[in-house]
Amino acid sequence: GMVQQEPAGAPGLAAAGEAEACAAAAATAEVRLSRRRWAVVLLFSSYSLCNAFQWIQYGSINNVFVRFYGVSAFTIDWLSMSYMITYIPLLFPVAWLLDKRGLRLIALAGSALNALGAWVKLGSLKPHLFPITVLGQVICSLAQVFILGMPSRIASVWFGSREVSTACSIAVFGNQLGIAVGFLVPPVLVPNVDDVEKLAYHISIMFFMTAGVATALFILVVIVFKEKPPHPPSRAQALIQSRPTEEYSYMQSILRLLHNANFLLLMVTYGLNTGCFYALSTLLNRMVIHHYPGEEVNAGRIGLTIILSGMVGALISGIWLDRSKAYKQTTLIVYTMSLVGMITYTFTLSLGHLWVVFLTAGMLGFFMTGYLPLGFEFAAELTYPESEGTSSGLLNVSAQIFGIAFTIGQGQIIDRFETKAGNLLLCSFLFLGTIMTAFIKADLRRQQANLDNEQT
Repeated sequence: GMVQQEPAGAPGLAAAGEAEACAAAAATAEVRLSRRRWAVVLLFSSYSLCNAFQWIQYGSINNVFVRFYGVSAFTIDWLSMSYMITYIPLLFPVAWLLDKRGLRLIALAGSALNALGAWVKLGSLKPHLFPITVLGQVICSLAQVFILGMPSRIASVWFGSREVSTACSIAVFGNQLGIAVGFLVPPVLVPNVDDVEKLAYHISIMFFMTAGVATALFILVVIVFKEKPPHPPSRAQALIQSRPTEEYSYMQSILRLLHNANFLLLMVTYGLNTGCFYALSTLLNRMVIHHYPGEEVNAGRIGLTIILSGMVGALISGIWLDRSKAYKQTTLIVYTMSLVGMITYTFTLSLGHLWVVFLTAGMLGFFMTGYLPLGFEFAAELTYPESEGTSSGLLNVSAQIFGIAFTIGQGQIIDRFETKAGNLLLCSFLFLGTIMTAFIKADLRRQQANLDNEQT
């Protein structure tokens, strides 16, 4: 009689042999890059752009919407803060879905909600329909939960080990570019006219364009977005794919991360830096209009400058990381320069020269936004082999919590005292963050895994 051949990896293997079998499977797996990877990351970048645009489209013309809906500036700030608030409770359920159901479902949900929110906003074109605006913005903020955790996951699932950081910066890029467009376009499309009917018409044009773009992107995601490439793109990814799935528990993963002292330090410092950036973006229109009345369009351009120079910073830091692998040193230098930039901006805002504000805002953006992909990638290093969705999710939660605190705190200080006092609040927290960054130990676990693999 024929002896039944026992399939590899059957329960017959002892648990100790299981790990070796996985490592062997990973070693023999063919590592190949898929051409589709660029289409995937660019499409993600695009709908992320559209969602970030919808985040800041109210804040960048805060004073116009205050007049149209007859609400306070602080109420309009809440439209921007709604993004930060929905993120906090929903992050973990969504990250769990990302692990269980994979990239495609998350991409579909994110792009669909983004389009839906854009269409709901079209129903809010009368001054008394402010609640509809809030509803549309909340739907868009749900979409954001499905977007923020994806960059490092897309990078590691689709890209080779020499291009992960660059891919991660391209994915983070879309979000930044969306904020840039959100600073630039609304002041141009919606001039601050007196006639409410005319104002409603201008606002409707902006909302219609957004809804059209968001819908087109959703259709593209349905067509283009695949779960993962046919072959793993790197050894580290092959190892993860060959691991049996049952051994992975979501809550345990979070608990392990919260026991990792270096990661905890990074989580707080990342939150302080990015929280400052959120507050600055939300309140920029108010700060600039206060010192330079009637300069709505230039306020938008200053926001644009912050973002564009930041995108250059993010790209440079991503490429530099792939080359040097000097995570700790780079993070510390960029953090220190963010602080220097913030101090300079604080003391030059009121000098009365717009070109000086453009200059300092550019420097501030270069380092503050350049820090974003650094934080994600440093976290992925410190926490390997945990899921990148979990580590970047915790970083984002920290950023949203500090973002809300700083936006409310700085907003109240600006109302009661003056803009300089509000900005000094941010300076002091960035100083604290710089000190804490110096204490993070560079325990680069993902690098180690790739090195060990090359040796075997």
